[in-house]
Amino acid sequence: MKAIKIAVVALLAYAGLVTAFESLIGFMQPTPDSTIVITTLDEAGAPHDRVVTRLVSDGQIYVAANHWPRAWYHRALQNPHVQVAIDGVKGDFIAVPVTGAEHDRVESEHPHSFGFRFITGFPPRYFVRLDPAAPVK
Repeated sequence: MKAIKIAVVALLAYAGLVTAFESLIGFMQPTPDSTIVITTLDEAGAPHDRVVTRLVSDGQIYVAANHWPRAWYHRALQNPHVQVAIDGVKGDFIAVPVTGAEHDRVESEHPHSFGFRFITGFPPRYFVRLDPAAPVK
């Protein structure tokens, strides 16, 4: 019975650590040089900005949903017309979900360490390719 109590306490402590880290990242939204700001629209058309890391693979720009909170990712899937600020310059893009061999390639080129996966609670990782939107004529 003592071992079960220890395991439960350890599991709760780990869940608290992950929650604290994810909340801190969401609140602070750190912006090193490798980040971009993606603006997605909710169902009512209200814009939401999220700082994400820019990944480049095969000449294309990708972003990844690396954390459990991923509302921006779900909004991008529902309405793939997004705005992206890269080095302070905004542009219109189409967010394209990445699967299969393309997903595997981007994942292998931009892996996360065990430490990062541990502190974030081992969330599944999803990628979106950002294709430039065609100019309106």
